[in-house]
Amino acid sequence: MEVHVTSRTAPAPEIMPILSRGKHRNSRKGACFMEMASVLAGERWSDHPRCTHPLLGELARMVNDCTSDEKRHELTVLIPAVVGLTGDDLRIDARIALRASTAALPVVSADRQNALAVSVITADSLLAVLDGRPPGSLERQSREALDAAPQAAAWAYAFIRRAGIAYSGFRRHAAPHSVRIAVGGIAEACVSDPDTVLRTLLTQAIADCEALVQHSPTTREASRPAVPIRG
Repeated sequence: MEVHVTSRTAPAPEIMPILSRGKHRNSRKGACFMEMASVLAGERWSDHPRCTHPLLGELARMVNDCTSDEKRHELTVLIPAVVGLTGDDLRIDARIALRASTAALPVVSADRQNALAVSVITADSLLAVLDGRPPGSLERQSREALDAAPQAAAWAYAFIRRAGIAYSGFRRHAAPHSVRIAVGGIAEACVSDPDTVLRTLLTQAIADCEALVQHSPTTREASRPAVPIRG
């Protein structure tokens, strides 16, 4: 396993563009969260810079785009924290997916909850494999999120008992899908301040990644096709 930590003290340019939605050709057209990160990292202008873990970058882009124009500037203080925050430990992907899914499950509309409940159980079970926890055990945040959506949790457990859990495409497909459903669901949820929920999610995901990058052990095998789930 390789953990990549580049300089995280790159000076900001004297004039930074205002954060706005979407991808921009250059700074004169505006900038999204990750485009600013590319500048701070000294990379070429890009919304997919190498300095940040791909899934964390995906989360940051989605939070940037789903945050209101009035509150998006509040994300700026988080940009330096993602510079140099990357690595190939599968636990990073699982932790981001779990953080996003548990944040979203209690507040999103019912049509999104089944998929997110599956995401919570899948990501947590993968972390159990990687961390050596008993199969089927859940972290506190996962139990609380599932308890907040009991019908979706029951559906997810029944689905997993039928289909099992496959990890082969987790990094490429399942984890990004979880992040997209979660962030989009939070942005459209009937909560008083979705911008704060999104900013808190990104802040916590950054902290999760920092902890894993700093204390990441040797990569463990996580390609088992299924893990028994009780529920």
